[in-house]
Amino acid sequence: MAGRVHPRQLAFSLPHAESLSRDNFLEGPANAAGLALIDGWPEWPNRIMWLAGPEGSGKSHLAAIWAAEAGARSTTANALTAAGVPGALATGALVVEDLKAKDFDERALFHLMNLAREDGAYILFTGREVPASLDIELHDLRSRLRAVPVVTLLPPDDQLFRGLIVKFCADRQLSVDESVVSYLATRLERSSAAARRAVELLDSEALRLGRPVTRALAAELLRDA
Repeated sequence: MAGRVHPRQLAFSLPHAESLSRDNFLEGPANAAGLALIDGWPEWPNRIMWLAGPEGSGKSHLAAIWAAEAGARSTTANALTAAGVPGALATGALVVEDLKAKDFDERALFHLMNLAREDGAYILFTGREVPASLDIELHDLRSRLRAVPVVTLLPPDDQLFRGLIVKFCADRQLSVDESVVSYLATRLERSSAAARRAVELLDSEALRLGRPVTRALAAELLRDA
């Protein structure tokens, strides 16, 4: 009798909502300055502020907290157009995320900053870089951006990093024990982005293989990564 061919289990990539509320923000020394900025609104040192930090450092989460508090609209830098500036500032507060060199309309951004100053509106920029490192052709915009106060987020310390791993697992409804958290915390690059990617990989492979998320599975995946 011919051997049976067992069909391979398919893993479907379903969206997993990550909570961006204030209650679900993990605090630590690495993000204390950013959290203080958000909690200190509207008593900011400047109505336009810049939140800088590496990928996955919490910029978007902090921006979402502030947007909810300030009634701010949100846009990405590369989606901003000159014609859309008045509408973007309609509530008097705006988040402009992921501002990076050569990926936005300089004249639209200059118009935005001018209108915000005229209207007394608040703007929170986020980006991996600080304004001084951006190569900007428009001289007046370059000067304006470099005058914006910058608050920088740092890579997570050990306690925060472990907390992020637990949070990302909880966001995906994964049940993991301390051995898995400890294994990941001591072997991953110390960044929120690396923790998120590792948890996503564990989730998808556990589903595909029909196995629980264990230290052994984590070891197999990280060895092969």
